[in-house]
Amino acid sequence: MTVLDLAAPAPVRGEVTEFRLLGPVVVHDGETGAGIVPPGPKQRALLATLVIHAGELLSVDRLVEELWGDQPPANAPNALQAHVARLRRLLPAPGHEWISTLPSGYLLTLGQASTDVARFTRLSGQGRAAVPDDPQYAAELLGHALSLWQGPALQDSRRGPICTAEADRLEEQRLITLESLYEASLSCGRYAEVVSGLERLTADHPLRERFYDLLMVALYRGGRQAEALGVYERARRNLITVLGVEPGPALRARMEAVLNQSPALTPPGPHNLDLASELAQLRSRVEQLVRDQEDLLRRANAAAESRTV
Repeated sequence: MTVLDLAAPAPVRGEVTEFRLLGPVVVHDGETGAGIVPPGPKQRALLATLVIHAGELLSVDRLVEELWGDQPPANAPNALQAHVARLRRLLPAPGHEWISTLPSGYLLTLGQASTDVARFTRLSGQGRAAVPDDPQYAAELLGHALSLWQGPALQDSRRGPICTAEADRLEEQRLITLESLYEASLSCGRYAEVVSGLERLTADHPLRERFYDLLMVALYRGGRQAEALGVYERARRNLITVLGVEPGPALRARMEAVLNQSPALTPPGPHNLDLASELAQLRSRVEQLVRDQEDLLRRANAAAESRTV
């Protein structure tokens, strides 16, 4: 898998409902496999807000602000109640109480359901931790994490402060995950493969120094020292023009390393890469066994529950 060859999202195993916020707001019905999309922006924003704060009580006032801002309707609590009622009818598993009404507000309980945000966070954390010791395995995990994204986070649902702040937080996590993916790919010797992607990222995020840093390493290891130094000058020009500051110490150190052809820029040897590949295959097999065991346990529990009904 190259860094640009991200696989499609893996299906959720078993009959598990998943709330998805990494793109359009969708509820994946694990029993039918259908995707349930709330029919309007306020419905989507309401669902997203409840999912973001799953397990927490959200007051009527906070939810009204999220949906209507500083121009709420005269009967805002009743309008909110109507939106909640519609959302309840839309969610899968009729009879399951996803949203509880409490004296001061509403609360969404996930129960056995999951979220794509939780999956992304777990995979990204595991992948970033594995980069130094096992870059091939790290690239696999990070690529899987990024494949969960189906568009900008909370697409078409950023109406108020809660969803806006969460979308910004998730976008920052996506960029950090991308940085780690390219770092892992460089450690695996994929210099030529990553250059075009990093060029695009430096153009899309001209003030993010880490992407310039990674691009300089990719070019240098590909025998393009002069172009790597040119990337530093481009970064410096952008930072001075927009922010009025010089590049930070990490990027300046990278420029000096490229200029002086530092041994620290030498890529890892093939022996280490072979060992990393073997470790990645072993871990992949272990993870598959764990997933199969969890799937069997879920099915056994479901069968036991059906017998007691």
